[in-house]
Amino acid sequence: MRALPRRALFAAPVAVLAFALVACGGSDSGSDGSEAAAAQQQDQAASGAGAGDEAAGDTDDQPEPPLTGDIKAKAESAALAAYPGTVEKSEEDAEKPGMYAVEVKQADGTSIEVYLDKSFKVTDTKKEGTEEAEDAS
Repeated sequence: MRALPRRALFAAPVAVLAFALVACGGSDSGSDGSEAAAAQQQDQAASGAGAGDEAAGDTDDQPEPPLTGDIKAKAESAALAAYPGTVEKSEEDAEKPGMYAVEVKQADGTSIEVYLDKSFKVTDTKKEGTEEAEDAS
């Protein structure tokens, strides 16, 4: 007789848990939950909830504000002094906060991204089109 009450005590929480799982996440679409998990991951990626990429410097989707006024003129002059050509664009660098990026098209037709610090000193460069090559290797 003692076994029946123990089983009943064990079965009641299991039944409540099963009911809660069915009520909260169950559907009659035949889904096994993997679709829901994939949808949740997509939602997190779209909303930025999985911000690990941002911390790692993956900022391809972030708009970079264009430079204006004196800052634009000084940044472009410094970039052109180091790498003669034509300025294609100049902007704040989202990948490296506190830095400026000026894209210069050189006489041979190649483009180079010139990175400058707040004192307009060239700190780094990147030839355009090399990003894909770096990712592939």
